[in-house]
Amino acid sequence: MMESTISVVSSEALLTLFGACDQHVRRIRNALGVSITARDDHIHIAGPESAVASATAVLEQLQTCAAQLGTLAPDDVTRVLAGMKNGEAPAEPSTIDIFRAGRQIRPKSPGQARYVEAIRRSDIVLCYGPAGTGKTFLAVAAAVAALKGQSIRKIVLVRPAVEAGESLGFLPGDLQAKINPYLRPLLDALHEMMDHDLIARYTEEDLIEVIPLAYMRGRTLNEAFIILDEAQNTTVAQMKMFLTRMGSGSKIVVSGDVTQIDLPPKSKSGLIDALDRLRGIEGIAAVKLAASDIVRHPLVQRIVSAYEEPSKKQR
Repeated sequence: MMESTISVVSSEALLTLFGACDQHVRRIRNALGVSITARDDHIHIAGPESAVASATAVLEQLQTCAAQLGTLAPDDVTRVLAGMKNGEAPAEPSTIDIFRAGRQIRPKSPGQARYVEAIRRSDIVLCYGPAGTGKTFLAVAAAVAALKGQSIRKIVLVRPAVEAGESLGFLPGDLQAKINPYLRPLLDALHEMMDHDLIARYTEEDLIEVIPLAYMRGRTLNEAFIILDEAQNTTVAQMKMFLTRMGSGSKIVVSGDVTQIDLPPKSKSGLIDALDRLRGIEGIAAVKLAASDIVRHPLVQRIVSAYEEPSKKQR
């Protein structure tokens, strides 16, 4: 058996760290199999040596998180415990401030935390991972925060408008009606961040633009936050065209799921090509998200895992 002690600056900080009805500390006890008690502004941890070392590291990271953010959410405990379980270095807590008063968005997993940090530090970020890992949502949140902070002048949301080799012409309605179904996921994410009237005004003022990928050809975008969603469905030529639209003061985030490619069989995905071709270039970051980063309904994580496993027939 081993024991460890952590000092806490005040009873208020201790309450924040333990959570309402000790909910945070109970999760750490159950996850790591240690005893955790508090006395005289000190936290005492007892148990097997490796478990005590892990619990101490988790509590110290959560203490730092609470000091920086002023609060501690269950998602923060999940993030730090998951990082410890996977042997990952603890990520610094980070938030994204968006337009709606009092609303902040925080990464909910170590992978998401790396993604947000990569967006902050790099001018081009290539992110790939399964559905539900927040690839599009976090990118749009970062774009909205950048517009709010006036570090960019415009948000451009881009998506391939032709999937599985189909052409837009067969769809009914005018051009907007044809492309709207393809752009809907980006619009849904945007509506999570901003009121409908504000989106309408910014769209009219050309501060927000939602367009199909084909409409990027020939343009140069300065001081813009440009997001390409569903990038696995771009060709190599389309990806090159898109990335070279970047002007001065701009930032690009490319996201996609390389397990859901709808291109013709002989066409190579522009996202897969870019991940290989652009590796090691300064200013470009690549982030891989995994099933453990899925933040939708718990069943989504199990569904993704089931599809990743070879079927019994294939085995």
